[in-house]
Amino acid sequence: MNKSLHKHESKGFFASLAENPSTDEFIKGLWKDNPVFVQVIGMCPVLAVTNTAENALAMGLATAVVLVMSNFLVSSLRNFIPKQVRIASYILIIATFVTIIDYAIQAISVDLHKSLGAFISLIVVNCLILSRAEAFASKNSVGKSVLDGLGMGLGFVFALLCLGSLRELLGNGSIFGFAVFPDSFQEWIVMILPAGGFFTLAIWLLFFNVLKAKKEVK
Repeated sequence: MNKSLHKHESKGFFASLAENPSTDEFIKGLWKDNPVFVQVIGMCPVLAVTNTAENALAMGLATAVVLVMSNFLVSSLRNFIPKQVRIASYILIIATFVTIIDYAIQAISVDLHKSLGAFISLIVVNCLILSRAEAFASKNSVGKSVLDGLGMGLGFVFALLCLGSLRELLGNGSIFGFAVFPDSFQEWIVMILPAGGFFTLAIWLLFFNVLKAKKEVK
């Protein structure tokens, strides 16, 4: 009986790997269900580390990698993780990948690691990653889960870049450290301060809601 059950679970695992997922799982995270501009989740790093485009890109990519890898592993092990400990198991999986990313960023650039600070470790409790593990990866095939994680992750990167680029442009007159405006430009210092995160998020949310409203009217 146990051998038969194990054989059935193994077949289910390999079948999920071979399943051909739909690209809809990828596209929805980029626009339709964008985690920041539509779902408005994961706001801690969105507001805290987007004072420059570089920080925004680094945090977005780190989150996206953790999201894709945790979705992959959660989906792969979904038939083996007991329901009673699923949340604890998901957090353990996410924390493992966050630790790897943390050391990788530190090895690549110590200055960047210092700029991101504790927010790298806080990826563990990012509600975006845990929600995708619980709501999607634990219920779908590996292929669909990876595409879902990739779409949501890139959607998160896009959102952080939108905020980081605008804040750095208006706050420092540059993007990725390269000057855009002449020396006579008066920087809006408030944009690189914590309050600037809220102002910039409000501007982008207004912009995307206007686009959404126009699309619905058409």
